[in-house]
Amino acid sequence: MRFALDDAQQDMADTLRNLLDAADTPRIARAWAVGDAEPWRKLWRGLAELGVTGLTTPHRYGGLQLGPVELAVCLEQCGYAALPGPLVESLAFLPRLLSDQWLAELAAGRSVGTVVIAEHLPYALDADQADAVFGCADGAVRRIGGIRLSRRESFDPTRRLFAVRHSSSELVESGDFDVAFDHGVLGAASYLLGLGRRMLDLSTAYVGQRHQFGRPVGEFQAVKHHLANALLELEFARPLIRGACLSVAADGAWRSRDVSAAKVAAGEAAYTAARTALQVHGAIGYTAEHDLHLWLTKATALRSAWGTPAWHRRRVAAALAVDTATPIGGTRCAGHEP
Repeated sequence: MRFALDDAQQDMADTLRNLLDAADTPRIARAWAVGDAEPWRKLWRGLAELGVTGLTTPHRYGGLQLGPVELAVCLEQCGYAALPGPLVESLAFLPRLLSDQWLAELAAGRSVGTVVIAEHLPYALDADQADAVFGCADGAVRRIGGIRLSRRESFDPTRRLFAVRHSSSELVESGDFDVAFDHGVLGAASYLLGLGRRMLDLSTAYVGQRHQFGRPVGEFQAVKHHLANALLELEFARPLIRGACLSVAADGAWRSRDVSAAKVAAGEAAYTAARTALQVHGAIGYTAEHDLHLWLTKATALRSAWGTPAWHRRRVAAALAVDTATPIGGTRCAGHEP
């Protein structure tokens, strides 16, 4: 099984990273946290010009209709930049859930959506800035109208959560919720991987600059061990995400198991990278003024979004109990039956 990106996918990743670097996403994130959406909207229009806003949207709505690998590549770069907003909802979940003309607005970058999913996302992310809010319950998908919002506390100031009350709703045509949800989980895992990679890069750069006893702290063996452990967890999470991409693309029986395994691994790897980053940065890492804070808080909050680690572990365990012969991210071993 080949997990390496092809040239087109790598070019997509490089182009998106360059765009996000040039946009100064920490500045955008801080503006977004206080309700100033204009810098974010400007970047969203730039992403639309690259086709990112219509990445997985079907051709008939003006999208690129690309697959899970491209989705994972783009959301990893968004995580690396700590780009705020309902990205997983708009880029991963809704394009797979809806069969609605609103997707054309999304693909063109003229609209952005968010969702309420009772079990896993009871509060709508950035609902005050979303152009459409959808509710998923009892197997039905509704577009919510007459919205009244109540702000809820979030560990991450740039993940602005709202309880949504509404006076009207419209039933919309939708696809398979389970498939769409697994795309959302895969998107969250990819974003977490990007967060972890950026925190590791920030930490590596910082320990090369910070000196103690006349030497860069990065030369101390204990610091190297911490950074190496974080790197190992991130690199072990990456093939699980790539394997989940293949499972999602094939829509195989082990799709849900593989995306859950990827989400758990990416969440734990990002959490380890966050703890390591705090440790090597010292006191400055705890300050809200330092850019590291943007990645730390987002990794902690997203670790439990789109299903908690415990929920995903139970889903993996249940799947393995049913089918122990299918390797995660792979095909059934020859000579074995479930």
